[in-house]
Amino acid sequence: MSFTLISATPSPFARMNRITMLEKGIPFSLQNEIPWHKEETITPQHNPLEKLPILLNPSDPTFEPVYDSAHIQRYLVEKFANKGPKLLTGDIDLDLKAYQLQVLSEGVMDAMVLRSFENARAEEKQSKEWAERQTRKINGGLKAFDELAKHRKGEYLIGDGKVYTIADIAVACAVGHLDFVDAVPGWREQYPSIAEWFDKMERREYHAQTRPVMFDIKWDSIV
Repeated sequence: MSFTLISATPSPFARMNRITMLEKGIPFSLQNEIPWHKEETITPQHNPLEKLPILLNPSDPTFEPVYDSAHIQRYLVEKFANKGPKLLTGDIDLDLKAYQLQVLSEGVMDAMVLRSFENARAEEKQSKEWAERQTRKINGGLKAFDELAKHRKGEYLIGDGKVYTIADIAVACAVGHLDFVDAVPGWREQYPSIAEWFDKMERREYHAQTRPVMFDIKWDSIV
């Protein structure tokens, strides 16, 4: 069995799933596209919300598409619990915290995407207040990440810091996208603890292998 992950090359959301599948040794191929290009995207065929990523199983015609990066993560962690690293601790409270950190990470990612689209609008149509709200979300997430990294007990973010989890993947992908698009200039100096932790995480094999690549958005094709 080999999956197909419909992705976008800079997507931090899909990057979470790619890292998990690589860590667990789950065979998959990437199908990259830009879901906002109405004439080219096949995303609406598989996700009513027209969002990426989407997990498919081409070899099984009865397989229903799995979509939303957080749900794909849960699918992979639970469906392949006995394959590769578990990516959870086995302690219910710590694992719930890991899922909470994933929610926070995805919220920061969403805020970066929303602000990018707002800034791409014609200047007279932009809402300064809306963009500032997204900036507050991004900085709020960064502050929380920095505090977590500052007080962690080991290499990783949860519990005694000895177990690599979905929380580490999610936070690294959120911070990685922020670094990639320079969403908060000077963030490393402002949030040194998460910067140091992030740089170490980026040296992991599958984090390095999945670093984002920018695509060319045709803004006039966005719907």
